[in-house]
Amino acid sequence: MATKRAFISFDFDHDKDLRNLLVGQAKNPDSPFSIQDWSVKEPMTGNWKERVRERIRRTDLTIVICGEWTYTATGVAEELKISQEEGKPYFLLWGRSDKKCTKPASALPSDKIYQWTWDNLKALIGGAR
Repeated sequence: MATKRAFISFDFDHDKDLRNLLVGQAKNPDSPFSIQDWSVKEPMTGNWKERVRERIRRTDLTIVICGEWTYTATGVAEELKISQEEGKPYFLLWGRSDKKCTKPASALPSDKIYQWTWDNLKALIGGAR
């Protein structure tokens, strides 16, 4: 299977540690994905949505890391909305096994938050066409 380029979206204020874990997993020799970490990390001013849209267009899929406060993260909601508009496959990961994780505000009611395991990552990315 070819390595897919993944855009990762996460709550920068609360879940940067989770982002770092996912970046680490992408470095595994059998990883089916590489990380394109172009998530919004600066104040959302000017044409930031168009900059994010261009970044998302250059990837194959979007991985949304969900933490306790993801539902309040406007940047994550916008990144997911743009991924949906661009027709990019995406999935949501349950970032904190010991906490109640939340979906971004733009998630669909049918969007499931998947348990974050290596096997799930490989299966979800392999299914993203």
